[in-house]
Amino acid sequence: MEKNKTCGHRHDQHKMCVSLVPIFNHLEVDQMKEIMKAAQSVAYKRGEIIYHAGDESDSLYIVSRGKIRIYRLSESGKEQLVRILQPGDFTGELALFKEATHEAYAEAMTETNVCMIQRTDLQQLLLKYPSISLKILTEFSNRLDESEKQTTRFATEKVETRIALFLAESLADPARSNELELPMSKKDLASYLGTTPETISRKFAELEQQGYIKQKSPRIIEILDLDGLLLV
Repeated sequence: MEKNKTCGHRHDQHKMCVSLVPIFNHLEVDQMKEIMKAAQSVAYKRGEIIYHAGDESDSLYIVSRGKIRIYRLSESGKEQLVRILQPGDFTGELALFKEATHEAYAEAMTETNVCMIQRTDLQQLLLKYPSISLKILTEFSNRLDESEKQTTRFATEKVETRIALFLAESLADPARSNELELPMSKKDLASYLGTTPETISRKFAELEQQGYIKQKSPRIIEILDLDGLLLV
């Protein structure tokens, strides 16, 4: 009975991975079942490292539950947050095309479940279903655009402008709601924007004092003046 329960749980985890991630959820049911057979479900505790920089990159990791932070470390040991993965997001995609090592670290931010698909298995699926390749290329393009935008802002924008743009872009639908929930802690936000947590807190307080935002809780921000915020 316990074995059947475990198998059923794994089946549900695989199904969640395949149905959530955009590179797979356009496929037919039978095709998704084929991918489910190739996936291996792995659970990680909060703070557990999924892979280190320098580790062999030979699998695609798909988040089915929880959150993962991808970050790099400079030679001096300073951390730079690259992105945060939510359910349906994936990492390790470079392994699909060549033998390589990870250039960043992946850490579970909460209790997290990941579906892993080995390079050889996924390469066979890509040959069989070319539409998956197109979806992956689209995601590559999006990530490259985001990376270039972030690099440009580091080089040309002052920190309050980086913060203001991040808040404005985090609004899901400005026409419907002017509230947003920060997708990460202020420590991670500081790492992502290339500053310090103290600076983030100080700049938030200044933006609130100037009437652009209201901090309703540590993670909930109300945008009071979006046009003004974009001019900071």
